[in-house]
Formats: sequence, C-alpha cells, structure tokens
Amino acid sequence: MGYRYIGSKVKVIDNVIGKISELCPSKGRVADLMSGTGVISTELRKRDYKVTANDLMTYSYHHSIVNLKFSSAPNFEKLIAFISDFHEVKPELSPYENVINFLNNVKPKCGYFWNEFSCEGNPQNSERPRNYFSPENARKLDGIREVINNLSCDNILTDLERSLLLHDLIMAANDIANIAGTYGHYMSRLNGRALTQLNLKCTDLLLKSDVENHIVMQGYAEENASKIQCDLCYIDPPYMKRQYAANYHILETLARGDEPEAIGISGLRPWRDQYSNFCTKTKIRDSFKEIITNMGCNEFLISYSEDGLLTIEDFNKLLADFGDVKIEAFTHKRFRSNKSELQNELTEYLIHLHR
Repeated sequence: MGYRYIGSKVKVIDNVIGKISELCPSKGRVADLMSGTGVISTELRKRDYKVTANDLMTYSYHHSIVNLKFSSAPNFEKLIAFISDFHEVKPELSPYENVINFLNNVKPKCGYFWNEFSCEGNPQNSERPRNYFSPENARKLDGIREVINNLSCDNILTDLERSLLLHDLIMAANDIANIAGTYGHYMSRLNGRALTQLNLKCTDLLLKSDVENHIVMQGYAEENASKIQCDLCYIDPPYMKRQYAANYHILETLARGDEPEAIGISGLRPWRDQYSNFCTKTKIRDSFKEIITNMGCNEFLISYSEDGLLTIEDFNKLLADFGDVKIEAFTHKRFRSNKSELQNELTEYLIHLHR
C-alpha cells in the first residue's frame, strides 16, 4: 500500500506468514478477519492459500477485491466503447492504461472535495477552510469522482472495474494528501507531496486463475464470524483507542463515492456506524469471545502489540478459557515522529490459540 496505516503488517509480514505456514498447509483456507490494506491476504494468495478477507471499512473492501479477484487484465469493454467517441483511445496502450489516461484528463470541478477539504473552500460546518488537498487536486478529485459515479450508475462499469478504479483513486489521493500520517487532521501549510499533481496510476495486478477460491466480505468481525468456515483465522485487531473510521474518513468517502456532512475542524464524516469495539478496553474482551465462539475454526492466530489496550497477561487469561495458548514475541523498529518519546524498539506478539 502507498499509505502509512495504523498497525500495518508490512514490516512484520515474514513473521506472520511464517507462523501461518507452520499452522496451516498451503492451499488451506485462511480468514484474514480484519484485512486492512490487504497486505497479508495478498501474500497468502501468492502462496496458494484460499483467502476469506473481511474488514469493516469500504476502502478495505475495494483493496481486497483488487488483491484477490483478478484473474486477467481488465478490458473495460463498455467504457472503452463509450469514451472512444470523445477521447483518444491509443492502440499502443492497454484498455486499463487508456482508462487511467482518460481519468487523469477529466475536467476538474469545484465540488464537494474542493469546498470541504481545500483552502479555497467554504465548508458548511467549519469557520475556516480545511487544508487536506491543494485546490487544484481537490478539483481533480471532484471531477474524477463524478465521472466514476456516473459510469457506475449507467452500468458502464462492472463491479470489479469500479472497485479497481476506486482503489486507484484512493491510492492516488493518498499520495498527495496534506497530512502527517492519518486523516485525523491536516497540516497547516501545503508542502512536499501535497504540491504535486494528482495522478492515477495502473495497479500492478496479481493475476491468477484462482479467484473462485477467494471470498471478500465487509462488516463487523463479530457479526461475520459465524458465516466463516476456515482452517485458520488470522486476526489483526486495532491495538489502541484510535478509531480507523475517524482516522481514515476521507479514504472512506472516496471509497463510498458519497458526500456526507463534514463535521468540525477535521471534517469528519458521521462514522459511528463503523465504530470498533476493539478500540474500547471495556468491550474488546466480549468481541474476541464472540468471534472465537461463533467461527467455524479451531486455529486462531492473533497479532498484538505491547502498546495495545490489553496486556499480554490479559490476553493469555482471556484465551485460556478456549484452549491451548502459545505466545511468541519479536521486536522491530517503530514509526515515530521526531518529538516522540516512545522507545525505538516495539515488541509485537503472535498469539496462537488452538481451540
């Protein structure tokens, strides 16, 4: 993924995949219950596992569709025929490349993103403009969003093609967002990558003739657990109080293609419908119990951190009621700002429960 994501497993992917390989043979079914950016799901697909990917967030759903559901390059048959009347379709480019070229040349528009998230806007619920994007990039986002929405409504895009283009738009927007890490707030001045022009790029797709083996779901892990049968369930829950729905609200708006009320200084969308109990110390235990009790699975592998709401002792006590628990610890360098007083090394845990 092109963006820093809270709890991303990019740095520890070898540890996680190595442990999954020990516990579940290749070609088994693994549930990635909180798939996030899809790093683990994608690697599992590369290694011939059958993957069930689930997450609460809509942007994560589109990422997982792109990572797991392409067996061949998209041909955009209806869209190429549609745009050929008014846009040059270059024969030396693939259909996908022509579509990305078309979107990059869509006429900018002063719309929702320009008004709510650029310094030239006049937001409805803030006394001052927000500075998430340059005015030029916000107008481009509005133009491209409108085109994708219209193409989808007119059935010119398949569901698979729509997910791909929204994935590409999210990745491109994140590359030029005026933020320090998450979308909890914007930086006061436009600088660095925020001054570069929004530019969609073709995703390097993983193409395999195995798409029927993979399932992509969206919803609460606690609710979807009872719908899943698998050989191993990998769980990478939120560790801290920071809600993903609030910290990545702009990516969620891009993924949904809507125009929600933008509230307060940060312009948060109404996000309580995606509130995670795993970010609440008083509710996290019940959520784990619900998942483990209801899922059709006997092997669980959980990633957790020393920074988490629960101590590793709490975790051991919680899971011991369900079966045998084994815990492995390893360290890696944490991401931190220059002003951070946190230690450089972070201890993470892989917790194996055999039910």
